[in-house]
Amino acid sequence: MRAAASPRRYGPLVDGLLAQLRRQGIRDPRVLDAMSRVPRERFLPPELRAYGEEDRALPIGLGQTISQPYVVAFMTEWLRLDGLERVLEIGTGSGYQAAVLGLLAREVFSVEVLPELSARAAEALAELGIRNVRLRVGDGRRGWPEEAPFDRIVVTAAPATLPEPLIVQLAPGGRLLAPLGSGEDQVLRLVTKDAAGRLSATDLLPVRFVPLVGDDPTPVLPSA
Repeated sequence: MRAAASPRRYGPLVDGLLAQLRRQGIRDPRVLDAMSRVPRERFLPPELRAYGEEDRALPIGLGQTISQPYVVAFMTEWLRLDGLERVLEIGTGSGYQAAVLGLLAREVFSVEVLPELSARAAEALAELGIRNVRLRVGDGRRGWPEEAPFDRIVVTAAPATLPEPLIVQLAPGGRLLAPLGSGEDQVLRLVTKDAAGRLSATDLLPVRFVPLVGDDPTPVLPSA
């Protein structure tokens, strides 16, 4: 089931954010439309909702953050979604990225290690009528093997190296985006898998994400 069609939001704050995303290089009209339809403030603690349209990361409690809109839009654009994909998200967090993906993909499967965050995300997604996002609590480094393979995988917290289960669960022809590294030394990496299962990787830009929490399976780190 596709996500409910949330109405496009209007107003100087939303329009200003979309104009800023365009200036920063976001071009996909479907991504910009989805960004206009998801109220980021709904995924923030009440005391921070006034800052929902600002292009900066914000704390959501439990040592976690909600990514700045530019990073969400950038990662979503690089997934190259056409609406038919099954997407695995590692690190539900606030649920904001999952909501954007839900408007652009056929199905989204999102794993979060912290039960409280997963419960909050489920509530926000339900209120917005986004029904094609499935949530689970668990170690995201292990993926969601019983639902694999996935056409796209996006990781929204930073492992030191790329967990092997995620590579295994990526379908041939698939794309995976993940921030890799620790502290301030992180890079957003795109990994693609061709029809024969061969991997290639490209580093896209420096980023800063919270660490990916969980047991560390045997890593695989394709060379850029």
